[in-house]
This record gives sequence, C-alpha cells and structure tokens, in this order.
Amino acid sequence: MTDEPNNKPLTYADAGVDIAAGNALVKAIGPLAKSTARPGANAELGGFGGFFDLKAAGYDDPLLVAANDGVGTKLKLAIDTGRHDGVGIDLVAMCVNDLVVQGAEPLFFLDYYATAKLDNDVATRVVASIAHGCRIAGCALIGGETAEMPGMYEAGDYDLAGFCVGAVDRAKVLTGSKVQVGDVLLGLASSGVHSNGFSLVRKLIERNGWKLDRPALFDQDHLLGDLLLEPTRIYVKSLLPLVRDGSIAALAHITGGGLLENIPRVLPDGCHALVDADAWPLPRLFAFLQAGGAIEPGELARTFNCGIGMVAVVRADDADRVAAALEAAGETVRRIGTIEAGEKGCTVKGSADSWSARDDWSATHHG
Repeated sequence: MTDEPNNKPLTYADAGVDIAAGNALVKAIGPLAKSTARPGANAELGGFGGFFDLKAAGYDDPLLVAANDGVGTKLKLAIDTGRHDGVGIDLVAMCVNDLVVQGAEPLFFLDYYATAKLDNDVATRVVASIAHGCRIAGCALIGGETAEMPGMYEAGDYDLAGFCVGAVDRAKVLTGSKVQVGDVLLGLASSGVHSNGFSLVRKLIERNGWKLDRPALFDQDHLLGDLLLEPTRIYVKSLLPLVRDGSIAALAHITGGGLLENIPRVLPDGCHALVDADAWPLPRLFAFLQAGGAIEPGELARTFNCGIGMVAVVRADDADRVAAALEAAGETVRRIGTIEAGEKGCTVKGSADSWSARDDWSATHHG
C-alpha cells in the first residue's frame, strides 16, 4: 500500500522507467556505434534493426556463424568496484573469439544492457567499452537494447549480454577435422583471468579478505582489482590471416572448463592432446589465486585459462612459421604440446616445478 490516491494519473516514470533518460543514452552512444563502421555496415543506430551487406564485405560463398555470451560474475566485481570501462571489451571478446575459432570473421555485434534504473554515465562507459572491443575485433556495433526494469535488479546492478554474427567462406571453415597425430599445440597468452572462473575468484576474495583497491601482493605496481578485471584479449585480427591461408588446423578458445575441457572440443576421434605445463610459466596472478585457495593443479586447469587464452593446432613443420607470424601480430606464443594417438581428450602434465610443489600430475577429459 502507498499513500498515493488510487485515482492519481500514473506515468511510466512513476513505475521507475525514465524514457527520456533512455533517449538521451541512445543519442550519446550514437557516435560510439558510428566509430565501428566497416565494409558492409554503416553502424548507424535508431532503426528497428541493423542491416549488413555480405557482398560489400567481400564474400562469395559465405556461411554465417553466430555466437552469444555474457561477462559472467566478473560483472559483479566490476560493479562493486566501479570499474565499468573494460567489461564491454570482455563482452565482445567472449563472442568474437568463439567465432574466429570456427574460421569466421566477426561482422556485426548487438548488445543487451539491463538495469533497475538507468545511470547514463555508467551505461555510456559500458557501451563505449563495447564499441572499443568491436573496433579491436573489426566488427560493427549495429544495434542493441537497453532495458530499464525496476524490481528485477538491485540498485546499481546491471547485466550484459552480447550477440555477434560472422561469416566464413565455405572452403575455409574450421571444424577440427583437419587435426592429425603429430600436430603441435601453440598457446597464445591470455591477458589475465579473462571472463571465466570469477565465481571462484569472488569466493577467494571473500575468504581471504583481499582488498581490490590495494596493490597486489605479487605486483606492487598494480592494484589487485585492476589485474583481476583486465579485459579479455581479442585474438581475431592476429588469427584471421593464418586461418584464411590454411596455416591453422583448429583453434580452441580457452574459456569455462579451461584447457582440459576446451581443447577436446576441436579434436577428431583418435586424437588426444598432451599439454606440457612446463612449457610456459604460470602467471603470478594464477599462482596467487591457486595459493589463496589451495587449488589442485587439475582443478586449476579445469577452471582457469592458466595464462593461455587461445590454442592453435598446426602442422609440426609449420609451427615455427605460424608462431613467428603470431608474434609479429602482437601475440605471445608458446609451444605447449602435441597431438598424440589415443582416445579423444586432453591431458595436462607438469613437474614439481610447474604449478604445484608435487610430483607429476595429470588430468584428463574425454568428450
């Protein structure tokens, strides 16, 4: 019950929805969308939908590939710390990295932003970071939806979802069918935790009382919150030329499930991935997380990317050339394993000097 008379004329604003604020946001983000224009899309906002011209994008026999994703509970950490300027990159990265592993070039992106009450400053910062991610990936931000829904979210909270469409010429599709025994696994370095495992990260923060606004114990030059919220790396522009010239047999985006769960997704029957954890140093951030929760190595490899955000499967005699091309494109690349004959799956092994002070360990996923 309220003190308002029952016959008082109600407006949408009385229910907590400010249409004027929404219109102001659309006007503010228009230039951000326009900054992502590319062949095939002018990236103008304001219509009921967005158009894309595949012919103008240069495709002759294209297949469309679609992906959608969110940011996960990393978003809650960003909201709690007021760091809104990177989560849009995360949103784009989670979608476009899933497209390039299928050989597809990301073409256009749409976002969904939902909140209890629209804060135009926060929303503009988030959309600006989405536009930034789109520019990195080379795709156009052609539309989206902003939903103000009182009662659905706590004050100050918001949620994000993204949807991206890409294209690949039929002959260039990556399915994993080209993977064969003897191939080499090249690991591309991650920029941090990316956008998976944050429910565990938040549990560790709570249990250990870590202060996100203070320098990290392992890196006094950076705040712990900034290191944890470092945006997901976008690998599209470095990988696409190599995908198109046939240098890559398969790609695995290392997201939820880590190395153990994601590499087998691109393997044919009869191929088993053997990953050598001694091939790269576990980044200090992951060692810090591992120590904070006494996390077993196998659990670490199943939950986090452990410093490898993307894995490329290449022919052994092509490995050095592909690695050099990726390094020239700005990636940090390690030769992290091989494809062996065996049941479809992945084994990660390390010595007492890698990831854990224990003897050789192994964890395998079949699927």
